Amino acid sequence: MNPSSPEILPDTETGHARAAEILRAGGLVAFPTETVYGLGADASDDRAVARIYEAKGRPSFNPLIVHFADLETLKQHVHWTPEAELLAQTYWPGPLTLVLRKQADSPISPLVSAGLDTIAVRLPAHNSARAVLRAFGRGVAAPSANRSGQISPTQADHVAASLGNRVDAILDGGACEVGVESTIVGLLDKPVLLRPGGITEEDLAKTLGRHLAVRHKAEAISAPGQLMSHYAPDALVRLNATEWEPGELRLGFGDVDCDLNLSETEDLVEAAANLFDYLHRLDARGGGTIAVSPIPHEGLGIAINDRLSRAAAPRD
Repeated sequence: MNPSSPEILPDTETGHARAAEILRAGGLVAFPTETVYGLGADASDDRAVARIYEAKGRPSFNPLIVHFADLETLKQHVHWTPEAELLAQTYWPGPLTLVLRKQADSPISPLVSAGLDTIAVRLPAHNSARAVLRAFGRGVAAPSANRSGQISPTQADHVAASLGNRVDAILDGGACEVGVESTIVGLLDKPVLLRPGGITEEDLAKTLGRHLAVRHKAEAISAPGQLMSHYAPDALVRLNATEWEPGELRLGFGDVDCDLNLSETEDLVEAAANLFDYLHRLDARGGGTIAVSPIPHEGLGIAINDRLSRAAAPRD
């Protein structure tokens, strides 16, 4: 889907149904939540999720938040905990995101989690968002609906001005109520405040009966990838390979002879969608080195190269 301009959808049952239809077709739909407008895609569709990164001009594969219509559907994708239940019953639906371990059989795309074994999930409170999610019936990955580095959108015209035809449709549900992104809490070993938002740490601590640890911004789940082991396969990785060495596993891009090709047509969206999966596949073959063709350092290629450079970094 590549419209000349985004389809503006009314905040009606017909508009909600049309939004769900576009999502099922792999399109991008911007819709309001109580925090900011989100740029939504089918969270289980690798290519659709990769389009989010392309549309935003996102500089790296930061994990995305997956939005659900109801708690029972959400629980099918994560390892639920008593603390998650307490926070969910207190603050959901609402501007709180929980980071939990991902169920091994969850169909959510690995691009959503940037290759980590966690998922950031929430139940939005905005009636329009909930209507779209109910009509769609599955999880929707949705970061803020704006170009990376710009002000977050709280009205439909903000989205149109920032993204233009990079988004297939915009559901105009009026101005957002909260206007800042959701609070993010990690619930792995202990509760950690990963990003402040509309729900304060004081409120969360009161609910949980304990203070939350606070992670430094550089280590926050909204900006992951600080640890090389998140992206490094067992094999060594050799970048910008224009010729192959004997015995190497060959990860290609473009018109090259290789074991697996990220995109024969040099489509960076396709390459991004394939990246983690193909690294896993080649690594499973047990070779000593994975050699990777040069990837253009532009658009989504910047993100791909960022992850590849981390995969190729020296090991301890």
